[in-house]
Amino acid sequence: MNLDPETVLPDELVERIRSRAPGYDERNEFFREDFDELVEAGYLKVFVPREAGGLGASLADVVRLQRRLAAAAPATALGINMHLVWTGVARVFRDRGDAALDFVLGDAAAGEVFSFGISEAGNDSVLFDSVTSADPEPGGGYRLTGTKVFTSLAPVWTRMGTFGKDTSGPEPALVYGFIRRDTPGWRHLDDWDTLGMRASQSCTTILDGVRVAPDRIVRRLPVGPNPDLLVFGIFAVFETLLAAVYTGIAERALALGVEAAHRRTSLKNGGRPYAKDPDVRWQLADAAMELDGVLPQLERVADDVDACVDRGPAWFPALSGLKHRATETARSVVDTAMRVGGGGGYFRSHELQRLYRDVLAGLYHPSDPESAHATVANALLGPLED
Repeated sequence: MNLDPETVLPDELVERIRSRAPGYDERNEFFREDFDELVEAGYLKVFVPREAGGLGASLADVVRLQRRLAAAAPATALGINMHLVWTGVARVFRDRGDAALDFVLGDAAAGEVFSFGISEAGNDSVLFDSVTSADPEPGGGYRLTGTKVFTSLAPVWTRMGTFGKDTSGPEPALVYGFIRRDTPGWRHLDDWDTLGMRASQSCTTILDGVRVAPDRIVRRLPVGPNPDLLVFGIFAVFETLLAAVYTGIAERALALGVEAAHRRTSLKNGGRPYAKDPDVRWQLADAAMELDGVLPQLERVADDVDACVDRGPAWFPALSGLKHRATETARSVVDTAMRVGGGGGYFRSHELQRLYRDVLAGLYHPSDPESAHATVANALLGPLED
């Protein structure tokens, strides 16, 4: 049975979260009260099985929930997304009979909070290479040294999923594992002062020989594209939940555009509302049709991940294409809402100006537009090099 988003995130909670978003943004402050309420509501355990005290959600369930949360507070939804990515990947493993990440669900059930420490400045290979060094220790552990960027939930995470490259053997290997917050050898930079998504507090993290325990090493993979379940799981959940967040932004922006069209009146048209203006009607209808095209794609991808559908290599262009389409559509819909809403949306006090800034972050998440187009082109035409 599907979870009801309005039961998990009731209207009263959503409105409290929405009411706090402007202040967090203005103060460049982590969404502490939102986080505490979401923890209390069991939201961080949404992927945890019911028998372990969670909500037993599917990816399709969480897509609907994250759309609802993002429509209220995009930065809160984006920050929470990074915890949900790791717990969602653990769910992907569990559904496919692999117990390697069961400890992630167990830790989440116990209240641990996961951060996504994968992105590195200058590393456009993303999951397929790393500029962080992974130095092996006797007994199977590793020490990681490098810099991770856009590590959300900086003030509150207790576990960070991350990776680095071990060059000690005959062939380099990518080592994926989890560090604990109480392990020495890492620090955050106080550098999150951005155009949008400010409350996510996705600070840079410096890894300075931080230890990953042997029982928290989950994969050693060759450098380069790899069909391993971990790569698929990260890619599938990350791209799908990102698409959900930006779709939620678009849904809110469209609602604000419709509201503005009914509220604003035109002097030259005898005081009639802009909702009666054919040009405005066309603009909002066009935005609605754009958004309507994303929803079935988003739902189908999430359903297929949940159902363990084997799309083989076609999964990667499908996931890249979904993320690209959702973020670009969201930018277009927000832009239309700004036009329809009039000059009031340009003021700092207006919700639309914050959505306008927040939606731009979609440009920078993997897969970026260049990578997405290259992935789809390779699927259609074969690789560029013979």
